[in-house]
Amino acid sequence: MAITKKRKAAEAKLDKNKAYTLAEASALVKELNCTKFDSSVDVHIRLGVDPKKADQALRGTVSLPHGTGKTKRVLVLCTPDKEAEAKAAGADYVGLDEFVQKIDGGWTDVDVIIATPSVMPKIGRLGKVLGPRNLMPNPKTGTVTNDVAAAVTDVKGGKIAFKVDKAGIIHASIGRVSFSPEKIAENAQELINTLVRMKPSTAKGIYLKGISMASTMSPGVVVETKGIM
Repeated sequence: MAITKKRKAAEAKLDKNKAYTLAEASALVKELNCTKFDSSVDVHIRLGVDPKKADQALRGTVSLPHGTGKTKRVLVLCTPDKEAEAKAAGADYVGLDEFVQKIDGGWTDVDVIIATPSVMPKIGRLGKVLGPRNLMPNPKTGTVTNDVAAAVTDVKGGKIAFKVDKAGIIHASIGRVSFSPEKIAENAQELINTLVRMKPSTAKGIYLKGISMASTMSPGVVVETKGIM
């Protein structure tokens, strides 16, 4: 694929042999943006963990201080007595059987699915559809709960879920290029702080092995890990 003029101009501003401070990277990622739309800003954090070991397969949530800049579409799967609570909290879709049927047919036009514990037996079979899209409700991410109002409020307010992949890397969207560098840096720092607090006791050696930041379709910026904790 041919490199566009915008991409070449962006790469000319980047020193590929340098590791930038988080503040520098947060400012530079805005300058390197190659798109005309409000791109997402993503961070990729390589951890010194072995995802094959249960206690090192990190998974959790973090509430970003400045949100993600994206309005998330939330589906709440619950019994009728919880529907009013979910709707009042701002859920985009609320119900059970009709949505189970739609998902079973391949519908996944949502960003987050929240479910009450009592309905999990009904939606367990949807794992083959929801699992690959990271949409399956899970207690570890706060998406299986009886307090559906709080869960919806958290998601709408900037709470994101993350999990380490097979290579030991966390991928997360932490804002938009329209954010100020300070907001991008603070959101990234909150995610990093959360991962540091979650460090497994069995993980040996260097924990934060590498961090990079990039906006959609733009070159990545290497972030120095020394002192970032």
